[in-house]
Amino acid sequence: MTRSERHHVLLGLVGDGIGRSLAPLLHQREADRQGIRLLYTIIDAQVRSLRAQDLPDLLRWAGLLGYRGLNVTYPFKQEVIRHLDELSAEASAVGAVNTVVFEDGRTRGYNTDWSGFRRGFERDFAAAPRDAVVQLGAGGAGSAVAHAMLALGTGHLTVVDPDTDRARQLAGVLGAQFGADRISTGDVADLGPILAGAQGVINATPIGMAHHPGSPVPEAYLRSDLWVADIVYRPTDTALLRAARAAGARTLHGGGMNTFQAVAAFEHFTGLPADVDAMAADSAELLLRDV
Repeated sequence: MTRSERHHVLLGLVGDGIGRSLAPLLHQREADRQGIRLLYTIIDAQVRSLRAQDLPDLLRWAGLLGYRGLNVTYPFKQEVIRHLDELSAEASAVGAVNTVVFEDGRTRGYNTDWSGFRRGFERDFAAAPRDAVVQLGAGGAGSAVAHAMLALGTGHLTVVDPDTDRARQLAGVLGAQFGADRISTGDVADLGPILAGAQGVINATPIGMAHHPGSPVPEAYLRSDLWVADIVYRPTDTALLRAARAAGARTLHGGGMNTFQAVAAFEHFTGLPADVDAMAADSAELLLRDV
């Protein structure tokens, strides 16, 4: 990033129901530490009535208005791919994009969710057994998390999603990369028996967010020897995690994934190394303030 570019960096977040996202503050605080004048805007599809078919116009106007990049979240992480000029190797492998960089009139998509989840899991949950893990959700975030778990050495991952075709497609893509015997799909109606044979379960759906309240796992299916991870970070303490703790289970909230995906996204946007410890401290402070 040149000296002149440091004086004007315009970023945005595109998604549904994202008004309370921590992304603006995380990026702006790190930019302040590095002497960058950064403005991070929220483009809430819920507020502006944006749909998937509006993505081409949104990307075009963002480029014309001088945006350096966009973060992309639910429900556009997969749909945005076909409107981009290039994909990083990770985004292509995962099949989802959460970071778009505008450069030289072209758009390049990255996925920092998968590495964000992996780093958070390795930091806080490294000793968790993962011979058999169940993942709920096969959308954009679910694709990234499944990729991360298989890269972390999960013996077998069962993906459960109401959209069975989407789950099967994800299993086919990741099976080709990691081995077909290491990933399969399950029916939502069979969640109880599936979880009975699992060591851990991950919620990679929006259920638990402020505008998608509730828990994707009935309390009766939770037990003390089943670890539970949730990618939802707002609120940090979801209904699922509260029920899991009540059952005596170990839990992992979504704050780590959110922190580390933001670190990688900042580096893609600016070309500069982020202060990982400072951004992690910022995230912890902001999440604590939100409780």
